[in-house]
Amino acid sequence: MALKENFLEYILCKIYDSAYRQLLFIPKGTRQKLSLALRKIILQQDTHVSESKKYGMPCFCYHKTMFCYLWTDKITDEPYILLVEGKHLNHQQLEIGERSRMKILRINPNQDLPLETIESILQNALDLYRTGVVKFRV
Repeated sequence: MALKENFLEYILCKIYDSAYRQLLFIPKGTRQKLSLALRKIILQQDTHVSESKKYGMPCFCYHKTMFCYLWTDKITDEPYILLVEGKHLNHQQLEIGERSRMKILRINPNQDLPLETIESILQNALDLYRTGVVKFRV
């Protein structure tokens, strides 16, 4: 049974990785590695985080409720993590821009990933759902 599950997991990873490259128009190289690394970081935050595609963007859900997106800035061409309930989060690296509900965390592709910052912000965002600040579907 474990071998079958590992094989299915391997196949799903290959499918998701391929879909990600197509979805984000990622060329081979640094940008691809960065996007896949961010995807992996997000998915590892909680067993209830799942992945789908909404509004043409990679979307991550917590118990089927949109939690964050991965996208690329049209002007700077740099990736960012968009946090759906960002208005509840206070962190100096989160930008609200002209949004009323969401905030983004920009990722500089020319620097090492700020792993501790990313994980801290993602955990704070997930805590909004876990503690009931933000309601989710079961």
